[in-house]
Amino acid sequence: MALGLLGKKIGMTRVFDEETQSMIAVTVVDVAGNEFVQTKTNEDNGYSAVQAGYDDQKEHRLPQANIGHFKKHGSGAKKLIKEFRFESDEKLPNTEEDHPGAALFEDGAWVDVIGTTKGKGFQGVVKRYNFAGQPDSHGHMMHRRTGAVGAGSWPARIWKGQKMPGRHGAYRRTVQNLKVVQSRPEDGVLLISGAVPGHKDSYVVIRPAIKKNR
Repeated sequence: MALGLLGKKIGMTRVFDEETQSMIAVTVVDVAGNEFVQTKTNEDNGYSAVQAGYDDQKEHRLPQANIGHFKKHGSGAKKLIKEFRFESDEKLPNTEEDHPGAALFEDGAWVDVIGTTKGKGFQGVVKRYNFAGQPDSHGHMMHRRTGAVGAGSWPARIWKGQKMPGRHGAYRRTVQNLKVVQSRPEDGVLLISGAVPGHKDSYVVIRPAIKKNR
């Protein structure tokens, strides 16, 4: 794994692409304020990683254990913490310097974005699992119902994993191979083209694309 960014979805806008002479819809992700919190090494912790924090938080809103952790490593209190693992200690970034922020990715870079999708509430199987539904013809009374879910004689119960109505959305998802249309370190934002998961003001993790870069 490589160093990534923590950010927050701000909203959407569009930018003009001079090469294709077209408009590109982009999601604006705020990444200003990323800060190194802790460095973990094989000798001390058994693995190599860098812990990064994002979004300032008031200390009195955090547990004492978290406050002590931030003070121990000389970092300000943060709302979000994430570890980025590395193969060895030699590949760890220099945490004595400031976090590169938006400058970590250049224009045209490919990234994976991890976030929590929008919550949809209680939904039926047609919306939740794309069931085809049943006939819409006149006289039919089960248009969007589930249909049969188990036999009566055997097994006389519903199998585990049977797709049923229920809460939909609010899933942790990774959307791969999204393109950074513009990186603006001076503004602390990335403009990303593609389906960035989550609602407005939700937190996301941005890492170099695993498959594209491979």
